[in-house]
Amino acid sequence: MSREVFAAAHVVTADERTVDWDATLRFRHHLWDLGLGVAEAMDTAQRGMGLEWPTAAELIKRSAAEATGRICAGVATDHLRGEVTIDDVQEAYVEQLDVVVTAGAQPVLMCSRQLAAAARGPEAYAKVYGALLDQVSEPVILHWLGTAFDPALEGYWGARDVTDATNNFLQIIREHSAKVDGVKVSLLDADHEIGLRRALPDGVRCYTGDDFNYPELIAGDEHGYSDALLGIFDPIAPVAAKALRALDSGDTAGFRKIIDPTVPLSRHLFSAPTYYYKTGVVFLAWLAGHQDHFLLLDGLQTARSVEHLAEAKRLAELAGVVDPELANRRWSEWLAQSR
Repeated sequence: MSREVFAAAHVVTADERTVDWDATLRFRHHLWDLGLGVAEAMDTAQRGMGLEWPTAAELIKRSAAEATGRICAGVATDHLRGEVTIDDVQEAYVEQLDVVVTAGAQPVLMCSRQLAAAARGPEAYAKVYGALLDQVSEPVILHWLGTAFDPALEGYWGARDVTDATNNFLQIIREHSAKVDGVKVSLLDADHEIGLRRALPDGVRCYTGDDFNYPELIAGDEHGYSDALLGIFDPIAPVAAKALRALDSGDTAGFRKIIDPTVPLSRHLFSAPTYYYKTGVVFLAWLAGHQDHFLLLDGLQTARSVEHLAEAKRLAELAGVVDPELANRRWSEWLAQSR
């Protein structure tokens, strides 16, 4: 109740090419039942790393139709192929935006690899995002995904220097603040996020996407706090919900006591190369009993080493996000099958 909170949810696969719709939707109901919102078809769902737009569109429609809590969904340009123009990018955003709005989810305007490749300065970003924000009838969430998550987004907002990029980003927000519900910032830099948060226009939220520093950013300071849209809230959802209930009651120390033990796990899952964190997220969903196998789209279950997964299991047990007995049984069975 005291924060707006979304968990960016993973997809459960039937095999390495197709989605298991029933299991995927059951997991979303698990998140809603805990009181969390669902951020659909985002980076955690392997957007741009196995989840192609036609399947993402189907996922958005199915999830929105069953939503029993808040839902937002990613709008991007990932269905474009080859060299494109700025106008092509804008049209592609509009095409996906229509799907999300029609489904009844709140749009999240994700960063576009195609825009990053085609843009020659901040004017291109102002043109594309300005047109999109002029078009929407309800406020959307803007997403700034850092290069740790996607190296193809180098120089986003028209500048390689983060200070210049931030100023360009803020200019767009200030000119369209009535259409911006909030910004999700995934730069893994707490000081930068706090500075950006304080510079936002009144009424524009900052949704932390910092999977390294989320406890202190959500707890906030005398100047304000961050709401949350986090991939780590997928595997730690029960613990996160319990911690947030403590925060609802005004118990900030209790919030930190519950959630702080999840940070070593999150930092491990999101360690470099950060974009492979999805492997650990699905691994923990399997260990926790939310799905029957440890598979990802495009075979991404092989992206992390056995040693990395073993440490993830150990840290998950310490954080209280998996049942040790079930996790040990599944881990032993998987090791035996992997030999």
